[in-house]
Amino acid sequence: MNNTSNEFDLIVIGGGINGAGIARDAAERGLKVLLLEKNDFGSGTSSWSSRLIHGGLRYLEYGEVPLVFESLRERRVLQRIAPHLVRRLPLTVPVYEHSKRGMWLIRMGMIAYDLLSIGKSVPRHRMLSRQKLMEAMPGLNQVGLRGGARYFDAQVTYAERLVLENIVAAERAGAVCLNYSPVIGINVSQNQFKSLQYIDRDTGNEVEASATLAINAAGPWVDRVLGTVNREMPDFMGGTKGSHIVVPRFAKAPKDALYAEARADGRPFFIIPWNEQFLIGTTDIRYNGEPSDVHASEEEIDYLLTETNRLFPEAHLRRDHVHYTYSGVRPLPRAEAGPESAITRRHIIKKHRVLARGLVSIIGGKLTTYRNLAEQATDYACKKNDRRELKCQTASRPLPGAAGIEEARTRLADVPALSREGRRRMLAVYGGFAKDIVDLALTSDELAGTIDVQRTMLVAEVHHAIKAESAVTLIDVIHRRMMIGLDADQGRPVAAAVAELAGQLLGWDKAELGRQIARLQQYNDRLAANAG
Repeated sequence: MNNTSNEFDLIVIGGGINGAGIARDAAERGLKVLLLEKNDFGSGTSSWSSRLIHGGLRYLEYGEVPLVFESLRERRVLQRIAPHLVRRLPLTVPVYEHSKRGMWLIRMGMIAYDLLSIGKSVPRHRMLSRQKLMEAMPGLNQVGLRGGARYFDAQVTYAERLVLENIVAAERAGAVCLNYSPVIGINVSQNQFKSLQYIDRDTGNEVEASATLAINAAGPWVDRVLGTVNREMPDFMGGTKGSHIVVPRFAKAPKDALYAEARADGRPFFIIPWNEQFLIGTTDIRYNGEPSDVHASEEEIDYLLTETNRLFPEAHLRRDHVHYTYSGVRPLPRAEAGPESAITRRHIIKKHRVLARGLVSIIGGKLTTYRNLAEQATDYACKKNDRRELKCQTASRPLPGAAGIEEARTRLADVPALSREGRRRMLAVYGGFAKDIVDLALTSDELAGTIDVQRTMLVAEVHHAIKAESAVTLIDVIHRRMMIGLDADQGRPVAAAVAELAGQLLGWDKAELGRQIARLQQYNDRLAANAG
């Protein structure tokens, strides 16, 4: 969208899930919104979570009852407004003789979880005897097994697409959303926010924009954004690192997700069927470095492999089985003492009333609760703009890809080059947007062609990623639009073909094409190298 004015009601800094959600809510209420992201939308912490939409069962241990209640309510909302992205996920909790949390405590937690799920969209929990659990999961370690519990939460396979659909919705409502446009300065005068400068992604020029309110939703980079203010600002962030490994299906792997207690330290972790693979994590370690440099350590990878092999003795997982790893920094409030798991996951909307009125920072928050956080932040933005009458609609208004799913399913059959698996994949990735891609594909034989030998990817997807979804780099297209970068092969077999197609649209010469392919390879290699 072309920006014809540099004056806005609201400027959002950060294009992760919180920033995207705020931009969508504010734009749909009628505010004039500018969103600025220094890299690609959803390329930071939002991409590196456990990809769960859940209440946070373990938060009950720390008395975070309001957070669990909020999370369970938002789980229900997201299943309603994004059914193509957020799907029910059964989880099993095994209990052993050595477990810190015994059967009685697990049962009490399950009952509380059910009671907090008022109007829930998933079944109630069920306690399992040792025999029933072994029947359901014959590969589970039997030594010392007492029984367990089965309950339901939800999963978002492609969290990147959840971010992107909020961006698309914001743009459709009139917001200006710019990726690769870093904020380089925030101007405060007489303790009042006035304007900011950012680098325009297309021209490389410095641009100034002003607004009634600016919201710093930069996740673990919140303090770094505050560091661009033309006066000294305090630090607020104290993030922890969470790492995951991605492995193939192993011998006697469970059909359901597992929420288990690590033998080494008693910390709960997940073993989750995901994207035709298994996602295992997460760790929780204090981290003070540059968030962009975070990666899974050898110790973390060995910890997750060891604990998985303890639970499934026939898995025999080794470092060379790991497809890739990923790691992210949780944007948590600073806490100097106490266990990492005890740091609150509640979000804080910090209003800098003393040093910089009109500037707000978002501290903390969860993928699950982004929509409610956005509603609260947008309520404040409306108040600051004297538009209190504008009410939130995001709890009932579906995300764009939720519309026309059945029509998309029918229309995909009109592309003969696409295999049955390809049709399934496109619905899983794009939801109702698959119809738009089919419409584009049917305009020419070239666009209706497939990229891979399995006939699961359309040429038209690359065009859609660039023309409709603001992809700028090859990494954007493969990892955060088409989602093939998360496959076991990281999309490597089709990378060159996708690069050629993207280069034609983005005007890359031979040298730039080579740089884009090299950067993608370095990106993939970094994830795979961490796997050993």
